[in-house]
Amino acid sequence: MENVKINAYQLFVIMVLFEHGSALVISLGSGAKQDAWITILTGMILGIFLFLLYNRLYLYYPDIPFTSYVQKIVGSFLGKILAFVYILYFFYLSARVLRDFGELLITFAYPNTPEFIINAIMILTVIYAIHKGIEVLTRTGEIFFFFLYLLAISGFVLVVASGLIDLNRLKPILDEGAMKIFQVTFTQTLYVPYGEMIAFTMILNYLNNPVKAKWIGISAIALRGVNLAISMGVNISVLGVDLVSRAPFPLLTTIQRIQVADFLERLDVFFLLAVIIGGFFKISIFFYAGVIGTADLFKISKHKKLVYPLGLVILFLSMTIASNFSEHIKEGLVIVPLYLHLPMQVIIPSLLLVIAIFKNRKSKKKKTEAAI
Repeated sequence: MENVKINAYQLFVIMVLFEHGSALVISLGSGAKQDAWITILTGMILGIFLFLLYNRLYLYYPDIPFTSYVQKIVGSFLGKILAFVYILYFFYLSARVLRDFGELLITFAYPNTPEFIINAIMILTVIYAIHKGIEVLTRTGEIFFFFLYLLAISGFVLVVASGLIDLNRLKPILDEGAMKIFQVTFTQTLYVPYGEMIAFTMILNYLNNPVKAKWIGISAIALRGVNLAISMGVNISVLGVDLVSRAPFPLLTTIQRIQVADFLERLDVFFLLAVIIGGFFKISIFFYAGVIGTADLFKISKHKKLVYPLGLVILFLSMTIASNFSEHIKEGLVIVPLYLHLPMQVIIPSLLLVIAIFKNRKSKKKKTEAAI
């Protein structure tokens, strides 16, 4: 583990940037059609409860990462197996987001560039940042946080000024009933991006004031949830439900339609910059969680020794997890939520918390009896 501490604001910033990640550019909750923005908000509410679960585990063991305290909760043997599984999970998600990033840039800006080259450039940047450490990453986040929101506000103003928004496209609300909302929430929006906050169980122990972790997480999730809901609402009101559900990157299509005063157009660079910033931080956090977990599990004193070889593994994994973009999307929407996200983000942490609560009560009881 690094011998550094980060403050509450730095943690808040990287949480927001992490959740921004790839969630901003995909058709999040599009299965609910014009109610997609509602599924994002319901996912946000449930995501807050998930984070409170992660935070409760962290407060029992505030000085060590998830891969360490899972061994204390369920025992050394089973704990090491679970820790190793989570390390693989973090690396897999890092590779998935890297693949998302590469596919988007090929579609949007570099159709003749090999995807391997694009992914290699991004992972080399991530490797450099992680080699420098979590403190450098959070300070970088502080710089890009304001820049990203400046882009977001400017883009929203330009969409409104272009007269593209038709709020009638958001009607009728709850056309398919509340059950459809919950179905899409529990199969999509709960896990991405909110459940992915499980990665911060490897980072919370760097916080200089553990008591603040709960409100930092809630604030970050709430802010991004509202932002993502607004973004999806704008996409639907500009493009309509059918086009949003068909477009691989609906926000890009929305921005491409901006035209103000017959001269301010082709603002795709707004989208490109937002994608690069979000993709960088999301890949970095997942990759850092995996690297720190590996160093912790295998008792490697300096995690920097692992950064370059594991970075190459992520690069090659990103190229092999799917043979094409359609397969990659299907895997992400159908297979991953049920077979990876649900157990890794919800079921296992819930069971760990139940065991930790009983162990903590038993320990307190023993201490009380010993004092008597």
